[in-house]
Amino acid sequence: MSDLQSIKNRFGIIGNAPALNFALQVAEQVAGTDLTVLINGESGVGKEVFSQIIHHLSARKHNPFIAVNCGAIPEGTIDSELFGHEKGSFTGAVESRKGYFEAVNGGTIFLDEVGELPLGTQARLLRVLETGEYIRVGSSKVQRTDVRVVAATNRDLLQQVQEGKFREDLYYRLNTVPIRVPALRDRAEDIHLLFRKFSADFANKYKTASIQLDEEAQRVLHEYPWPGNVRELKNIAEQISVLAKDKRITATALKQFLPAVSPNRMPVLVGAAPSNREFANEREILYKLFFDMKKDVTELKRLFLELIQNPELAAQHPQFIHELENLQGLPEQHGPITFTRPHSTASGSSMPVTLPTAVDAQIEVEESLNILDKEKELILKALKKHKSKRKDAAADLGISERTLYRKLKEYNIEE
Repeated sequence: MSDLQSIKNRFGIIGNAPALNFALQVAEQVAGTDLTVLINGESGVGKEVFSQIIHHLSARKHNPFIAVNCGAIPEGTIDSELFGHEKGSFTGAVESRKGYFEAVNGGTIFLDEVGELPLGTQARLLRVLETGEYIRVGSSKVQRTDVRVVAATNRDLLQQVQEGKFREDLYYRLNTVPIRVPALRDRAEDIHLLFRKFSADFANKYKTASIQLDEEAQRVLHEYPWPGNVRELKNIAEQISVLAKDKRITATALKQFLPAVSPNRMPVLVGAAPSNREFANEREILYKLFFDMKKDVTELKRLFLELIQNPELAAQHPQFIHELENLQGLPEQHGPITFTRPHSTASGSSMPVTLPTAVDAQIEVEESLNILDKEKELILKALKKHKSKRKDAAADLGISERTLYRKLKEYNIEE
């Protein structure tokens, strides 16, 4: 335990949470080897400190150490940054350049946010880890390097593997020794200790009295979930140290510096209002239902008209004729229509069937179901209704005036 405390003192680590102590013990044990280490933990928990512990307690401690944020380097230049490039290999490459793996030869490289690496770069990294070989961008010469890799991520790499966003072989190669750095909310007993340490540091920095929390404020401090972890706690301590007029901080005063609700851990409200996307999905379902209904009605109209114009087809649809006999009347009367029922009476003669009503022979059987046609028709109606006033027409259609202007151009509608 004395060795563990000396590590904490040396690297400025505060806290005695069991999960934190276990992570430090693993880092101390693995430091003397050349095994690849994968540090897992949320953003702001201090993953880079663990990479420094591993390097400075290893036999490479006198050789270079470099931390690389993989998420901060553009995808087009990440290979050049890590492995170097030759002169003229791409636009802007006016001279040859060493990459990090060449510059840190014999030392340790810390790849923060390794889950952000493009798949092509992942393949290059895997080759370095397995053989120690790499090739500069624009070169065909294989070079060797002796670098220890410590990687870190705040993502679930195994899930990314299942989604095809991270190479499975690279994941297992990096995850030789995993270290899990606990989130601050899982170190409740350390929160007030850290806050006091940060407050004292800022009081010394800004030449002011150190702030103190009353009991209720300490309770609020512990109950807050700290999504930004130690980094967020340090920022809050600095804000209070600079802005608080009364150095005795109450719960009310502390809450003024804390976000009202943790943005990444908001509860799901039962019965909450549906999102715009949900409304859009409902509209799509309704549109499809309406179009399907209209299609069915159109088909019935067509069939009915065929039967009227060609009574001999009635033999093919006896059930349809039975339904027509039960009709009580249609909106428009055009006189009765009589045709012969397909089956015979007991006397052997055909039975005439008279329909009480009929549809106009000019009825439209097929109507356009094209959405674009309907959209154009609605726009024309809206413009006519509002006497070509775009603003009012757009409001009636439920779209912006700018969208309406674009639609007018698209459909060549002249106002």
